[in-house]
Amino acid sequence: MSKQKVLFVCIHNSARSQMAEELLRKLAGDRFEVESAGIDPGKLNPVVVAVLKEIGIDISGKKTQAVFDLLKQGKLYSFVITVCDETSAERCPVFPGSAKRLHWGFPDPSRFEGSWEEKLAQTRTVREQVRQKIAAWLLE
Repeated sequence: MSKQKVLFVCIHNSARSQMAEELLRKLAGDRFEVESAGIDPGKLNPVVVAVLKEIGIDISGKKTQAVFDLLKQGKLYSFVITVCDETSAERCPVFPGSAKRLHWGFPDPSRFEGSWEEKLAQTRTVREQVRQKIAAWLLE
């Protein structure tokens, strides 16, 4: 049985889409091939790297990637899931093709303010929201 292909998309591919990619891979990597990308790729958010490392996922060596690069490669997906927050939804890219499109809005860790510890706490909350959404989706 071939794996369904999933693409998580966000603005910078630095936080939410990276978390979603890795959490789906951890929860159901035997059922899905998963990637993430952004419309304007940035640098990995160090707070996201830290909160994923807390649960045994090391993305410190990963690079962000552009949606348009995947498009140019002719990649096709079963699901394209945008994870932009509602304030950025209009900028969240649409990936063409016959994939089923879903939108799961999550707060953007790059917008969190406060000390390192405060940002960690807020990003842990987003990580758990992403994990819960993926777990619920897997049951559908």
